[in-house]
Amino acid sequence: MQERNRWIIKRNCSASPRLLALVFGSMLALSLAFGLAFAAAGLWVVLPFVGLELAALALAFFCYGRHAADFERIEVDEEAVRIERHEAARSTTVRLTRPWARVELEQGAAGLRGRVRVFLAARGERVEVGRLLAEDRRVALARELRQALQAA
Repeated sequence: MQERNRWIIKRNCSASPRLLALVFGSMLALSLAFGLAFAAAGLWVVLPFVGLELAALALAFFCYGRHAADFERIEVDEEAVRIERHEAARSTTVRLTRPWARVELEQGAAGLRGRVRVFLAARGERVEVGRLLAEDRRVALARELRQALQAA
């Protein structure tokens, strides 16, 4: 019988698509109402800026929605380590041979650029995992992955 360890790492998205559309619609209506009120008062130059604001807002919501469903799936079994990553419209899958797989933990210097990075590596291939996690959770993920690789 084959034992399998699995981690699924997802973004913490608090806004559903329906809520996102409702917020965008209300901001759209409010901005247009103010823009039209100023235009009616003779300040028509406000309308192009309202349009720019709404275009920037739409772009921000689009980028948020595009990455809301990003995730990583890591599976360790007796034969292989599989890393499946979905980012925006792109999916990648990497398979590492389990006996050669190892966990590498990089910790940057303290300060603004100091961050923890976790890699799974085997035979010249190196894949960063846990990018959607907070730094303290990355350290825990590295520990759990090491235990899973030793147990398998």
